[in-house]
Amino acid sequence: MLLNIAAYHFATVDAPDALAASLQAAAEAGDVRGTILVAPEGVNLFLAGNEPAVEAVLDVLRADARFDGLEVKRSWSRAQPFGRLKCKVKPEIITFRRDGTAPLDARAPAVDPPTLARWIAQGHDDAGRRLILLDTRNREEYGYGTFENALTLPIDNFTDLPAALAPHREGLADATVVSFCTGGIRCEKAAIWLQGDGMDNVLQLDGGILGYFERVGGFGFDGRCFVFDGRVALAPDLSPLVDDAA
Repeated sequence: MLLNIAAYHFATVDAPDALAASLQAAAEAGDVRGTILVAPEGVNLFLAGNEPAVEAVLDVLRADARFDGLEVKRSWSRAQPFGRLKCKVKPEIITFRRDGTAPLDARAPAVDPPTLARWIAQGHDDAGRRLILLDTRNREEYGYGTFENALTLPIDNFTDLPAALAPHREGLADATVVSFCTGGIRCEKAAIWLQGDGMDNVLQLDGGILGYFERVGGFGFDGRCFVFDGRVALAPDLSPLVDDAA
């Protein structure tokens, strides 16, 4: 079985090219495939390979105090879901093109998966406010599955989210809005930007859908979670939709 990991961490990276080279060398040494993104705001990884080899790549980050608290989401597959290794240095680890949305100093408020599951079950948050789940992913992704009754937007790119959400803003004013995405990274930026733009009733789902699956399972979720690799989508038990071993 191959270990599949998704991990991101926001931190100030003064020399992204050097960090990218170190991560790429560690991945190549163990024939780990996937995507490594490094930017001045942090790192974003989607990798798969033999467990010791994948852990060796993560060890590069664990040895760096800037990445203390790195959270890694793990799942397993028989087949290698990535065709090759891609390592890139980019302006952002997830493109949003909105200044001040990297949580380098502080995160937007978050809700953990067990709490969200309880809110879904009772139909409101602990203060009695109605609950709205905001899907920050694109239409291809939520086509495979999303939370029941979630607010989905007709977007193809994350950068389109603010404009697509604008017509709904007034109707969300009396609700507790929980933004969510695959692994949490888009929620981080979206929640910060929305709060800065006047939506002080927005929280982010800690760990995204994959973190919710790990800790809660599929309660309140309809379908699978789309992933950007050969597995296509993961069920709430983290089993892949496609897992054709060569």
